[in-house]
Amino acid sequence: MNDKNLIIFDTTLRDGEQSPGASMDIDEKVQIASALEKLKVDVIEAGFPIASKGDFSAVSEIAKSIETSTICALARALEKDISIAADALKDASNPRIHTFIATSPIHMEKKLKMTPLEVIETAKKAITLAKTFTNDVEFSPEDAGRSDLKFLCEVISVAIDAGATTINIPDTVGYNLPHQFGKLIDNIINNVKNSDKAVFSVHCHNDLGLAVANSLSAVMNGARQVECTINGLGERAGNAALEEIVMTVRTRRDIFDCDTNIDTKNILKTSRLVSGITGFPVQPNKAIVGKNAFAHESGIHQDGIIKSRETYEIMRAEDIGLVSNSLVLGKHSGRNAFKQKVEDLNIMPKTSSEFDDLFYRFKDLADKKHEIFDEDIINLVSNMIVKHSSINFNYMNVSTESGKKPHAHLVLNIDGDLKEAKSDGDGAVDAAFNAIEKIVQSKSKLLLYSVNNITSGTDAQGEVTVRISKNSTVYNGHGADTDIVKASVLALINALNKLKENPESNSIKKSGI
Repeated sequence: MNDKNLIIFDTTLRDGEQSPGASMDIDEKVQIASALEKLKVDVIEAGFPIASKGDFSAVSEIAKSIETSTICALARALEKDISIAADALKDASNPRIHTFIATSPIHMEKKLKMTPLEVIETAKKAITLAKTFTNDVEFSPEDAGRSDLKFLCEVISVAIDAGATTINIPDTVGYNLPHQFGKLIDNIINNVKNSDKAVFSVHCHNDLGLAVANSLSAVMNGARQVECTINGLGERAGNAALEEIVMTVRTRRDIFDCDTNIDTKNILKTSRLVSGITGFPVQPNKAIVGKNAFAHESGIHQDGIIKSRETYEIMRAEDIGLVSNSLVLGKHSGRNAFKQKVEDLNIMPKTSSEFDDLFYRFKDLADKKHEIFDEDIINLVSNMIVKHSSINFNYMNVSTESGKKPHAHLVLNIDGDLKEAKSDGDGAVDAAFNAIEKIVQSKSKLLLYSVNNITSGTDAQGEVTVRISKNSTVYNGHGADTDIVKASVLALINALNKLKENPESNSIKKSGI
């Protein structure tokens, strides 16, 4: 093992997708996986294959399309889980199976209803089986942060003897403090007799806002793999943010005696791509990738930056890919310039017909906006994510007048047939949504409606995110347009297409560590 190399294990497509409403379809996952490969992520956890047919297919497609990064599939310490994970990974150039079982007293007693000895034997059997499919096996003792240290070391020692090459220590519920978690990693490495035969990893959740701090404390105490996600995406309060881990280690080389293989100039592009696809906007003051991360409003700060960047900036904006591009796109831009920009943003469509459609819609947007920003183009792609859509926008007329109820007239193309409906509502958007429901009759429930401006200026596109649910399954939709009502309609249609493509809820609940 190279102690100077910090392995970056990205779980955006697995744990990140477990954020309520962040569900992605296969094409979206492959698109993000491709961006992660260009980012030079070492390991991509592509999904939890046994969770659903969709998850299995996504892992399988990613395994076929990614060449350099290791592709990992999650599996419980069960024979069926591991066999299905191996099947999903069969075409991967570098496959890894990641299996786990809980080791904390509360999980063993309340959830697993297993004795400590049964847990050890189950872990051993699972790892032994996984090794018959690949030499790269990762093992996680779930809820390690609340596990008994002596028992934890015993389980880990057995796991390494059984063939686990990576041992991941999860702070599953985000309970630990940095000094505690760092000490835990140090104690494990020093008390497991065969610890030199495995890479030690950490997977920290952000329930107390300490996921990055705990991960970095672990690195300082010997961990050489960090499991993280783009923008800190993840269930509950999220996971350790990849961009924060990478840039902290690189910026503070005086403290960290290691570095990553990440191509940091692709960080911002990947952040924007994930935000656009999931519909989760990045907060302006988010570290590294937020809009305000390199902005200076205070006069004192501005004066200092003008005189010397180092006075108030510890990183260069261009190091994460935030650069002023001389290639300005507008209504006079040609196909070649647009194609170059799309390739630079890692969002090139798979087929020429899809590119033609994208270029047509770019030209349409350019007639409405003087200057087209990267975020605008990313959201154009987001609007075409659902392939072979059966529900398509055709026409809209929405009227509002003081003292009268807003009224909407919508025409949709449903599998080639034009269908229309009219409806009133409490507002323009509500009226439009009511008209859509009259046509589609989805009987879904609207869980969230969110509006975010993509760029600055009065001609900026509005980005709308909606979440709908049916049969306990959540579908995320997003749309963008300079007309916020139309953006809302596109977002709802996007979600309804996903519902129509995947009407059944997953038979097995997603699981995390």
